[in-house]
Amino acid sequence: MAMNGILEPTRLVPVTTIDSDGNLRARTALSPKANTTRASIAVPPNKIIPVIVIAGIMGSNLRARTSGATKNQELKPGEAAWRPPNGKKAGLSEASKWSKRTPDVRQKILDADTLEVDPSGDIADIPARSSEDTCRVRGWGEIHSDSYGGLLSTLEENLNSTLKVSSNSVELESAWEDINDFDRGAWGAPSGGIEAAITVDELKKIAGYYYPVYAFGYNWLQSNEMSAARLKERIESIIASWVGTKHPCTKVMLVTHSMGGIVARACARKIPEKIAGIVHGVMPALGAPACYRRLACGTESSSPGKGKLELYAMEKFAEIAGATADETTPVLALSPGPLELLPTHLHPTWLFARIKLPKDPYSVELNFPDRNPYKFYKDFECWYRAINLALADPAGKFKGAVEEKVVGSVSQAEKFHTTLLDTYYHPNTAAFYCADPQQLSFGSYQWIAASSKAVAPPHLQIGTVISHTFGGGRNVSIVKGPMLFFEPGVQDAAGDGTVPTSSGQAPTGRVLHTFRTVGYDHQGAYKNKAMLALTQHLIVKLLQKVI
Repeated sequence: MAMNGILEPTRLVPVTTIDSDGNLRARTALSPKANTTRASIAVPPNKIIPVIVIAGIMGSNLRARTSGATKNQELKPGEAAWRPPNGKKAGLSEASKWSKRTPDVRQKILDADTLEVDPSGDIADIPARSSEDTCRVRGWGEIHSDSYGGLLSTLEENLNSTLKVSSNSVELESAWEDINDFDRGAWGAPSGGIEAAITVDELKKIAGYYYPVYAFGYNWLQSNEMSAARLKERIESIIASWVGTKHPCTKVMLVTHSMGGIVARACARKIPEKIAGIVHGVMPALGAPACYRRLACGTESSSPGKGKLELYAMEKFAEIAGATADETTPVLALSPGPLELLPTHLHPTWLFARIKLPKDPYSVELNFPDRNPYKFYKDFECWYRAINLALADPAGKFKGAVEEKVVGSVSQAEKFHTTLLDTYYHPNTAAFYCADPQQLSFGSYQWIAASSKAVAPPHLQIGTVISHTFGGGRNVSIVKGPMLFFEPGVQDAAGDGTVPTSSGQAPTGRVLHTFRTVGYDHQGAYKNKAMLALTQHLIVKLLQKVI
């Protein structure tokens, strides 16, 4: 407001509620007359396109269920079960806590059927036009603040502040000028097509809508089929809530991380008409051999080329997630969600035995029954099995019926991969993945053994595990061959440290565009400035097709 040609100072007051008639309501404290700073309320456009950020596996906060007959055997109702740490100090505290938990306690705490999403997580980077209450209502507390807080805040700020309008011109806000100036080389893309700079006309179309940003956390231990159904309910509820306040709203935009991508794809297949578009980040589209490694041997705590600090961080994460198969099996083998990250039926050949001879070492592909990975995951006898049933139920929950539970969980993963997901992608989709040779991932998995003489490839398929070692190794008596000690192989392919290039690039040819990028690790994808800029750019470009 101006008086006598002089602009008066204002302070922004966030909108707290919108009533059923569509009226905006905000609260502010009265101030003395001497305080001439006026309260200012930003009135957004009436038309709405919600943006929903979907976390990756382990990126959602979980707690013991607060109601229902199924109770967690280790935690009180409402007590935190899984709370990814925010910051180094919290990370060290969590590592110390989990390192003291025995396999049976881990199984009891991370029991999928007894947990629910915890909405009370930390919320950081609250946008100026919002409030903590609004952010919490929109689910920001459901997902890991350190991984996604900056993304949520940036989208809320920039999607709702696109153009500077004066009497003489219309210009891009500085954030969008910065995105246009971003080096396309950091996106692994040329400057034409979908990568072309955003125009004023494109942002004018965007500016006709309000983009409230939501977060979606889910119980990542349960099947992604259930998480997709819950996402569908959330989308329909969000749309209905805006329509109920007389704001036109028919579609949402999805931004996904890692396993959140396959949750979104399964959901979009059910309600494609309610999805404006999807941006996938570092999605394990074909699964990841790292999941097999963690089931079979425990969580990896090292990687070639990593420095001391990076290796220390990996060791601490392994303490949290489980450093040995004794610790990981009771959680992962009983939980359909993690099993749905195993290499799928579409993944290229990935499991090998490597024999190190004094001269001419060689590798042999390890066979799956009928070349079916799901039959292999249910094979608990072969020496290179993924799951050791003897480790699966230390808490004794299934009273001798643990094999039936594990088989059921693997069958659910097979159903999800082959029937519910397969090769489906929403038609208005773009994706980026990391193919960084400095972020080595398991493109394949190799069991490595030294031998003084060659072993015939057919004989390597058949053996008996005699014993296991703490580091995940296996002493194996090979039929018609020697006793061999197989140790876990190391990461062997460019990627993001978790998802290899082969899985990350799989959407290519099935979506509008994929971006091959470098410079970050899996969990830090949306903390990378280039990927954050690319995500905003892609949202604008994808929305041009639907608004």
